[in-house]
Amino acid sequence: MPDPGYAVAAVLVAAAVTWALRALPFAALAPLRASGTVQYLSTRMPAGVMVILVVYCLHDVEVTQARALAPLAALAVTVWLHLRWRNALLSILGGTLTHVTLASTLFGA
Repeated sequence: MPDPGYAVAAVLVAAAVTWALRALPFAALAPLRASGTVQYLSTRMPAGVMVILVVYCLHDVEVTQARALAPLAALAVTVWLHLRWRNALLSILGGTLTHVTLASTLFGA
């Protein structure tokens, strides 16, 4: 068993490194908040990330097969819910529920 001084020192070092790693992003972002580029990206990135996620999720869906109904219906429900209520959580949950329900019932193993 290590001596208590060594254990305390190890815990203190781990705590200091953890604190520094959590504080570093905030310290690095502080000067960037006034940047025009960062402000531009903050308005454009959410839509860009969503497009990338949709393309990634649907890239191997063959629309000619019946199994494509589940992801395409889930996408349609997600878009409709978001356009109707503008609530990201509701959109994500509704689309996920649609996909899981269709994939489990219609195309389940």
